[in-house]
Amino acid sequence: MRNRLILFLFGLGLWFLLSWSLDWQHVLVGIAVSAFVAFLTGDMFVKRPGHFLSPKRYLWFFYFIPLFLWECLKANIDVALRILNPRLKINPGIVKIKTKLTSDTGLTFLANSITLTPGTLCVDINPEKGLLYIHWIDVKTQKSEDAARIIAGKFESILGRIFE
Repeated sequence: MRNRLILFLFGLGLWFLLSWSLDWQHVLVGIAVSAFVAFLTGDMFVKRPGHFLSPKRYLWFFYFIPLFLWECLKANIDVALRILNPRLKINPGIVKIKTKLTSDTGLTFLANSITLTPGTLCVDINPEKGLLYIHWIDVKTQKSEDAARIIAGKFESILGRIFE
């Protein structure tokens, strides 16, 4: 029940932020939608409800957003240069990286961050062993530790502070 209550409050807060209206119709719809989502998915999303109460995690998340946007911008420029200049070589391949993240949410955020960054795509996850298989447009190394540092190193430590 506590999981559903926390998800309800989180969803309702997000509803108010996105709708930016406090008239009774918006409040009523927000309560109904948040309650419906919390009832259906409360036991799936919130495994450790105490994590929602830590303000430090939200500060790390707000630090993660500009870092991700910066890395995404750099990767977009790199891929655009490879497209516009055919002499720039590409060395595509799939590399295996080991991550320290163990939570489903942390692994999902890491995989999505990698996939949303142009030039890389997460093709498979092995959560039991903490492995991600990444398609990389320009493989610089086949060593798992070095590839993990290059591809996921910027994101992994921050996501660990948020979700672990």
